[in-house]
Amino acid sequence: MIEIGKLNQLKINNFTSFGAYLDAGTGIRSDNILLPIKQVPEGAQEGEVLEVFIYRDSEERLIATRQRPLALVGDLAYLKVNARTRIGAFLDIGLERGLFLPFQEQKFPIEVGKSYLVKVYLDKSQRLCATTEVYEYLTTNSPYQKNDKVAGVVYRINLAVGVFVAVDNKYFGMIPNNECFKELHEGDRIEARVIRVRDDGKLDLSPRELSYLQMDKDSEAILEGIRNAEGFLPLNDKSNPLEIENRLKMSKAAFKRALGKLLKENKVVKAEDGLREKR
Repeated sequence: MIEIGKLNQLKINNFTSFGAYLDAGTGIRSDNILLPIKQVPEGAQEGEVLEVFIYRDSEERLIATRQRPLALVGDLAYLKVNARTRIGAFLDIGLERGLFLPFQEQKFPIEVGKSYLVKVYLDKSQRLCATTEVYEYLTTNSPYQKNDKVAGVVYRINLAVGVFVAVDNKYFGMIPNNECFKELHEGDRIEARVIRVRDDGKLDLSPRELSYLQMDKDSEAILEGIRNAEGFLPLNDKSNPLEIENRLKMSKAAFKRALGKLLKENKVVKAEDGLREKR
């Protein structure tokens, strides 16, 4: 039985001037599927079995290709948007025809040229399609433990909760709001550290290092902030946390730790209502 959107092992039934017809296994000749001439391997013979991917062409006819797509039906894949049209968007799936992403399956604004995590599926008409709604397809059985480094893709942002991340494109992950100090968008690739494995297996993440490792980076950020502010940074250990976050992209606790390090190393001095780098 033919599986659309999957790899199939099909036998060559006959040749024509424009390609080879592959046996669809129905016993009805008109059901056989065309493999275009440029896809037919040199020296191929009738009865030979080929591995092909089956999808629909621009006229909705089933067609075969020996090209291997970037994703199959059922896969989660990180794919690039090639075009936006009046009917939806098309993603690069590694074939001549793009993968259709309908408007109703775009759960956030998308941009041409940017990649997003999508689920590949067949619609009611058995056409290959994609959706950005991937939450229900992620799993909780990751091998990761606290403090492990992971990589993933942002697939949803909830301003009240945090940034949702598909770790390895398949595991549930989230950066809570109190751990996220830089602007992220759907489709962004990120690296993070596991700060907690929840009872249900979902991963809480942070893009920041362990405190003692992060302190060096935060110290450099404070020094850079002073230099960018022409030698005076109007922040101190009594500043509003939101002001610190807006200026330096770190929490007030992280700022105080890094400031203490800089003061101890005699690299900054406290000035009136702010900081200066020590010369």
